[in-house]
Amino acid sequence: MSRIPTPHINAPEGAFARTVLMPGDPLRSKYIAEHYLEDAQLVNNVRGVQGYTGTYKGKRVSVMVSGMGMPAIGIYSYELYNFYGVENIIRVGSAGAMTDRLKLRDVVAAVTAYSDSNYGAQFGLSGTLAPCCSYPLLRAAVEAGESLGQTVVPGPIFSSDVFYGQGNTSATPTLMKLGVLCVEMETYALYLNAAAAGKSALTLLTISDSLVTGESLPAEDRQNTFTRMMEIALEIA
Repeated sequence: MSRIPTPHINAPEGAFARTVLMPGDPLRSKYIAEHYLEDAQLVNNVRGVQGYTGTYKGKRVSVMVSGMGMPAIGIYSYELYNFYGVENIIRVGSAGAMTDRLKLRDVVAAVTAYSDSNYGAQFGLSGTLAPCCSYPLLRAAVEAGESLGQTVVPGPIFSSDVFYGQGNTSATPTLMKLGVLCVEMETYALYLNAAAAGKSALTLLTISDSLVTGESLPAEDRQNTFTRMMEIALEIA
């Protein structure tokens, strides 16, 4: 019995390409579809979670919103991998720098994701999980960045369940000491879902603010101007 449509995606079978770009912001998804994809068709809009499929330089590519946080990307990536035959998901998002090596608008490729989230508990392991990206996608992203004149910085990131933390339990100083590049809220779940499904994933992040300097970019810039990251993702799709 077909599991399509799913509870969260009403697209028909075959509506998604093998590779899906997954921004957190619906307006970023719309921006990618309108500015980069040819003949883009809206294939999902359940709860306003927009998914589009079109072509980029002759390749069939999809882009779909993940929403914010691990529960949201956990649902959508699971359904794409397990019910819609998607092979690769490339998250394109923003992050806060945790090192002075990174400046605003730098692009990071997440090799692995640290987290204090409980998302990994479903796999029945008592230790700490350390999900990793797809190496072929990582290598392709670094090479695509070089061809576009954009350095891609690979390394570990931190996926957090909270944006506004309470109390004095922040792990930020320890993470900085361990060489973690930046913090965001989705990659840990995406990489675990990819591993469990035997599929591939990569997160590309543009630095939108810095925990070191206090600098930040406005919301409109985050939505519309992270084009180098988008172009790298599209090149390797």
